[in-house]
Amino acid sequence: MAHLLHIDSSVRGSQSVSRRLTARAAERWRATHPGGTVTYRDLGADPVPHLIPSTGTARKIPADQRTAAQLASVELSASLIDEVKRADVLLLGLPLYNFSAPSSVHAWVDHLVAVGLSIDAQTGEGLLGDTEFVVLTSRGGGYGPGTPREGWDHAIAWLPHAVSMTGLRPRFITAELTMADANPAMADLRGLAAESLRRAHAEIDGLWAADENAA
Repeated sequence: MAHLLHIDSSVRGSQSVSRRLTARAAERWRATHPGGTVTYRDLGADPVPHLIPSTGTARKIPADQRTAAQLASVELSASLIDEVKRADVLLLGLPLYNFSAPSSVHAWVDHLVAVGLSIDAQTGEGLLGDTEFVVLTSRGGGYGPGTPREGWDHAIAWLPHAVSMTGLRPRFITAELTMADANPAMADLRGLAAESLRRAHAEIDGLWAADENAA
């Protein structure tokens, strides 16, 4: 049975564009995978703990020598990695915060990158490559070629490298200029914002098209 892992990370609740994009993509996935199952995780409302001195080295310590905190941290990593392994498709909502990914996404990725769990300890091969990874990104301004802030979106630049050792390969669908409707200084960009959102919706609506007639 097909399985979807749907993850949001925005802290903006119903105002979040990335949450609306992932909701649309999840609806699309359900439509093309009748009978499929979904696991939902909300990193914005319920973030996983960052690695800290008491837990950060746990994955390099033999299991019988770990403290209780280290054991709990490794068990959480294993659980998060198993969520990805069980999924045929992973959807991640990724808003741009201060020109990068939310810290909750950084923490989640830190748990995913673990030798022996997501990376083969003998060969170094990533073990999560069978999961399709679709990332729905939103950014309040414009960061495309020729804009004053071209290259300032460090979330899209970072994520493929951050998960590369696990075998995950993200595909990005982006809506930008999302603050245009709320920011009077961006009023002249509202048409471009609407077009960016339209293109993102079209890309989402085209996902998994080959599966529409699946039994």
